[in-house]
Amino acid sequence: MYKKTEHQLTFVEDFFLPFGGKLNKENRWVRLAEIIPWWKAEEKYARSFKKKFKGEKAYSVRIALGALYIKERLGLSDRETVEQITENPYLQYFIGLPKFQEKAPFDHSLMTRFRKRLGANIINELNEWIVLEEQERQSEEASKENDNDDDHSSGDHQPSGPTLEENSTESASPKTKNKGKLILDATCAPADIAYPTDLGLLNEAREKLEHIIDVLHEPHKGKFRKPRTYRKRARKDYLSVAKQRKAGARKIGKAVGKQLGYVKRDLEIIGNLVTQSSLSLLSKDEYRQLLVIHELYRQQAEMYKKKTHRIDHRIVSISQPHVRPIVRGKAKANVEFGSKVAISVVGGYALIEQLDWENYNEGTTLRESVENYYNRFGFYPEAILADKIYRNRDNLAYCKSLGIRLSGPRLGRPSKTEDKTLERVARQDASERNAVESKFGEGKRKYGLGLIRARLQETSETVVALQFLILNLERKLRVLFLKFLYNTIIYFDDRNLACI
Repeated sequence: MYKKTEHQLTFVEDFFLPFGGKLNKENRWVRLAEIIPWWKAEEKYARSFKKKFKGEKAYSVRIALGALYIKERLGLSDRETVEQITENPYLQYFIGLPKFQEKAPFDHSLMTRFRKRLGANIINELNEWIVLEEQERQSEEASKENDNDDDHSSGDHQPSGPTLEENSTESASPKTKNKGKLILDATCAPADIAYPTDLGLLNEAREKLEHIIDVLHEPHKGKFRKPRTYRKRARKDYLSVAKQRKAGARKIGKAVGKQLGYVKRDLEIIGNLVTQSSLSLLSKDEYRQLLVIHELYRQQAEMYKKKTHRIDHRIVSISQPHVRPIVRGKAKANVEFGSKVAISVVGGYALIEQLDWENYNEGTTLRESVENYYNRFGFYPEAILADKIYRNRDNLAYCKSLGIRLSGPRLGRPSKTEDKTLERVARQDASERNAVESKFGEGKRKYGLGLIRARLQETSETVVALQFLILNLERKLRVLFLKFLYNTIIYFDDRNLACI
């Protein structure tokens, strides 16, 4: 049962410290608590609970979202996150507690439930709302500055002809004028799995099948002998190749064939045991592993028969079957294993456009990203800054129809007569497009985007969404700090001028 909270934000002065003193208003966690729209998240969060369900009162959205934010921002484990909250009064204020308490506010096992309850959709909607609010604030400030400039520049002299704005209005089309720049790119959010090999996956599958056979045969001990699985021989065959520092392709292929035979035998044994026993003896995880291994064996047998290493929806982890190989072609790693995330950056703030576990062509997301831009701001972008994969004929024709400039060189052979203006624009676009690369670098080096430790598909997607929420809130926090610093400098300069 969830009960909405009327006031999610507690004033700093009202937070009680038993050892005396007050919290610092300029502390980063205090400022973050002020800029996060908790009430907006609560509207979405409350819908995940059943209205007529009667039970214990659920934790507030500020505790759930605040705890997840602390975990991802500081790079902690679930258990360590609860420990840090218990020891730090600023973190307790951040999650909405009215006073400092030495007892843990919740058990660390609830962190997984928080990730499931919130979900990637709620986090993305909250993130989008924060970005839109910030863009509206910036546009209002820009309009005020323009009004002030117009007031200062107005005088007795009146221009005889139409102004530049009037000319642009007369020559403009009836459509809304394009504004702003949209930066697009995609990256991989790697999952926390061991580097997969065909031989290693089949060996792991064989060991799990042997355990399932033991569970299914347990009630029939003494009635009939357990079928032979040759587990010692299979283990020896695996280690004879796995321990080699550089095993040849022929040896690895032969070892894979042997492990396929062992897995096939174990699956047939399980099929025979099911007729005499019941799959209800297996736990939920064991039954799930059995289903995954069936598909894994089918894929590996097909690749072994065709002598290839490619297949659709390839499983690279038994514990996380949703993870897929993402070919990136980077110098550090040609292939990464995780989800592929396409994002857009507008005004320094990042939004997720598409998150998928299959390796898709990010060039196909351009139209949807442009339409999302229009739905958010009410106009199309003036230019799109993206890499070569976005520059196909369909996207170029689409952008041309909307009056959008897509960065990069023209398709086809380069012109013999180089245009210096185009070169200058291309260099400027490349420098501005670095903003999206810096977002990826900041998220992967400073936060947890470089290694997603959540194990379930839905919780992993929640963690990825949280990473971009952190990126945007940290940027907003820096902007507030710089604005405060700028106002402070202006204030002291005015005081000094007054003294002079």
